[in-house]
Amino acid sequence: MLGAMRTERDSMGEMQVPDEALFGASTQRAVLNFPVSGFQMPSAFVRGLARVKSACAQANEQLGRLTPEKSAAIQRVAEEIAEGKLSDQFPVDVFQTGSGTSTNMNMNEVIANRASQLAGYPIGSRKPLHPNDDVNLGQSSNDIIPTALHVSVSLALNDQLRPALERLQRALTSKSDEFATIVKIGRTHLMDATPMTLGQEFSGYAAQVGKAVVRTDKAIIALQELAVGGTAVGTGINCHPEFPARVCQNLSEGTGLLFREADNHFEAQGGRDDAVEVAGYLTAIAASLSKIANDIRLMGSGPRSGLQEIRLPATQPGSSIMPGKVNPVMSEMLVQTCIYVQGLSGMVAVCGRDGHFELNVTIPLIAYALHEAIRCLTNACRLFAERCVDGIEADQARCRELVERSLMLVTALNPYVGYDAAAIVAKEAYASGRTLREIVLEKHLMDAAALDKALEPLSMTRPGEGALGAGGG
Repeated sequence: MLGAMRTERDSMGEMQVPDEALFGASTQRAVLNFPVSGFQMPSAFVRGLARVKSACAQANEQLGRLTPEKSAAIQRVAEEIAEGKLSDQFPVDVFQTGSGTSTNMNMNEVIANRASQLAGYPIGSRKPLHPNDDVNLGQSSNDIIPTALHVSVSLALNDQLRPALERLQRALTSKSDEFATIVKIGRTHLMDATPMTLGQEFSGYAAQVGKAVVRTDKAIIALQELAVGGTAVGTGINCHPEFPARVCQNLSEGTGLLFREADNHFEAQGGRDDAVEVAGYLTAIAASLSKIANDIRLMGSGPRSGLQEIRLPATQPGSSIMPGKVNPVMSEMLVQTCIYVQGLSGMVAVCGRDGHFELNVTIPLIAYALHEAIRCLTNACRLFAERCVDGIEADQARCRELVERSLMLVTALNPYVGYDAAAIVAKEAYASGRTLREIVLEKHLMDAAALDKALEPLSMTRPGEGALGAGGG
């Protein structure tokens, strides 16, 4: 049963709005028009849009277009929203008008009505603020929603994903140091290769995540240009010429990130190539994290019939029928998250092509996809670091056993006996079940002392210190 309703008006006429709602007629129309998914615009996007509205109010005051009292009222409510308050006042579905006009008006109405409430006026009175004339002054949904997209995604990358990746990088670096002297067999094509240390292997993972951190910085740079000031089609109609530069300066000062007016407003509103570029960085980060998660779960496979070079933390029972079974669930969680992220990123790429003439009309979906991808990657990275990587232990005995059994130690003999002779030794050792050492000595290819030095596994992990290197994969 509906509660008490009040009557509000917009350009289309009267509309019944829930009495307790801070939004108005335009928002209510969108609620009724788009009951599609139940997924509302991401809270991070809403908070970012509030920051943009605050910066616009400051700019309009600086330019003498808005009184200090009205500017202060807008900024006060925008700050509440940016802090995560009033989140229940943004009910519009993601699948709405492709420009995000419904969400822009949702923000304008909430700010105006909340200002009325704070000033002691009735909600809907448009005192002291008008949602269009004051809150939306010098703005259009067509430039403000893309601006909020850039600002909000930049903040999510900087404040959420980047710290989570740095946390994972530190965890992997710590394990690299811890495992620095543990020799294991390397693998290429999933087959035995030459020895390396477990620490070297983990150093590669840490470096991959380090590059992921750099990719978040590149993504932020890709979002520095803002569409604000272009208004309806990019010409800047009804916008003060100094307005966009002042908004960008205010946003930069308020967020600590660098923003600037778009070089070309027609590109900034007609295309979303910048968002597609960011999706590409997220795709690369997800691919990297998937590789790491898969390697770790493979190295931990077992406990009796797999590689079992490392022991993963036991987080929960692994089977409803097999007692005592423990599975690499944190790796599985991360891999699934990365698949999801790559799907969302692919969706952004498809959205990016739907820029028809002077406006891309999939911006709400792009905002949802990018924020959802960043949110999930952030949570998954932190969980993987805390509940998996931090607790990984090396099985030194198992690593040593696999090294000693490997025939690819024969690679170190290439400089001494040649590739062809070394290949014969490896094949004969494999066929007979004997050791490389036994075959080499039997064939009088090397003396025992030189052979032992050449086949010492740790020396093979240190180029220039032990056995001579040999190429080939």
